[in-house]
Amino acid sequence: MRGSSPHDSAGDRHWRGSARLAAVCAFAFAALTLLVDWDAGTLTAARALLWTTLSAALFAVLLPQRVSAGPGRLTVSGRLRRQAVRTDALTSAWHYGDVGTRLVLRDIYGHRLALDPRVLAADPLLWHELDAGARRARERGTLRQGTEVLERLGHRIDDETARAVLRASGLY
Repeated sequence: MRGSSPHDSAGDRHWRGSARLAAVCAFAFAALTLLVDWDAGTLTAARALLWTTLSAALFAVLLPQRVSAGPGRLTVSGRLRRQAVRTDALTSAWHYGDVGTRLVLRDIYGHRLALDPRVLAADPLLWHELDAGARRARERGTLRQGTEVLERLGHRIDDETARAVLRASGLY
């Protein structure tokens, strides 16, 4: 068993399941389209390549971003790029959108990161790392915009966690 060190990072514990679901959906799409095309007698090498390419594109669209956090940092790895911010050096936090919400963080080094706040709500370890870093940034005076955004998000995450605990214990 591996011991924990202060340099261990917390990762999105739901990412593997979401990535597996994306792969299953893409594979099912490929299998069904190839099967229907073959059954119709219209399957050619070009059409098989088309269905395979569309399945790969579907996988790329469905594959979620991978979020990880460690002491003083938050990282989002997408399909094409990797974004990271120093949470202990945050300067601002914004919350955009009503349906497809995004939390946008910026640090003193000019780095910017955007992620879905539901990822933080689903994984308390990620939220803890972000919150601890944001508290250090507030203490240092670098976090000038968005403290209320992070507080509101923290209250929402705490409420959801409390409801989950009550539901699990049969009290809710």
